[in-house]
Amino acid sequence: MVELEHGDDFAGVPDGFERLWTPHRMAYVQGARPTEHAGEGCPFCAAPDKDDAEGLIVHRGANCYVVLNLFPYNPGHVLICPYRHVPLYTDLTDAETAEFTALTKSAIETLRRASAPGGFNIGMNQGEVAGAGVAAHLHQHIVPRWAGDMNFLPVIGQTKALPSLLEDTRQALVAAWGQPPA
Repeated sequence: MVELEHGDDFAGVPDGFERLWTPHRMAYVQGARPTEHAGEGCPFCAAPDKDDAEGLIVHRGANCYVVLNLFPYNPGHVLICPYRHVPLYTDLTDAETAEFTALTKSAIETLRRASAPGGFNIGMNQGEVAGAGVAAHLHQHIVPRWAGDMNFLPVIGQTKALPSLLEDTRQALVAAWGQPPA
């Protein structure tokens, strides 16, 4: 048994492992899920009512907007959301669908200019059983990917190391939005 020095007993026995603390994720893990109704705890209804920096909004369109994911898989992980609180892609109007698609394309081009990813994961989970964390409000994920961005941390440690702060990423995307292709 290892003897602890006075004052070290609160930390336990050192084990040689580094710790990457991510206490901000506890809000997601323990957070209450939004209801089916618009505005009742729905983060995608709340974001457009905030200023862009506070709401992490990258771009606003007429029917849809682009927002950084508060719990990103990678830097630049954005979501395309309609302003209207609808759960399914098939619930979008023709105008919403057209803008949703156009913003997806613009977000991909913006991410290419801002951070030069090697590829993208794009998708949406429709319904709680399909994995939607916020099933009541449609949103599509665009996750930039780079060669080697997956390592042992997410697989073994269930932790993702992100080399960029959300606000720094948002500012880079805002600056690159609408610029000509590189």
